Amino acid sequence: MHSFIEVLHSFIIYAISAVFQTKLMKLQSSLLQSPQFSKLVSLIVAVTGEIGNNSFDHNLGKWPDVPGIFFGYDLNKRLIVLADRGLGILETLSRVRPELKNHVEALRVAFTEIISGRDPERRGNGLKFVREVITENPMSLFFRSGDAELRLQEGESELSITRAEADICGCLAIIKF
Repeated sequence: MHSFIEVLHSFIIYAISAVFQTKLMKLQSSLLQSPQFSKLVSLIVAVTGEIGNNSFDHNLGKWPDVPGIFFGYDLNKRLIVLADRGLGILETLSRVRPELKNHVEALRVAFTEIISGRDPERRGNGLKFVREVITENPMSLFFRSGDAELRLQEGESELSITRAEADICGCLAIIKF
């Protein structure tokens, strides 16, 4: 039981972005040690960093309940999971685009437009960048916010966004490579 708790604590990041950055660098080091990942290391780290940093950038001081993110990976399964219990994409983007009606619309905007929930900052290219990297490389992404689920994979130009049966608080991202 004690080792399970240690493993769990090695993946849960509590509202400290610097700890996430340290874990991200550990992921990069692990990827660099495996020749099969050599061509994708920088892209995997960039996509993971973008999604993880968004959790902190858009929820800092606004976490509804549990601050921080879950960040875990298994290189043997070629899998990375990031999850937070933050505001989610719709609530974040509604600050600058109040006309957004639902989570599906919000995900579509987040992955196709230059937009930031941190207006007036001139940012907002991050999830478009994630989309570009995923669709141009042997990778896939499952991204969920609220009741919207996005699926992306190499070679897909169209977004696949569907409505789930239930809402979740925050965001969940599963990256496969």
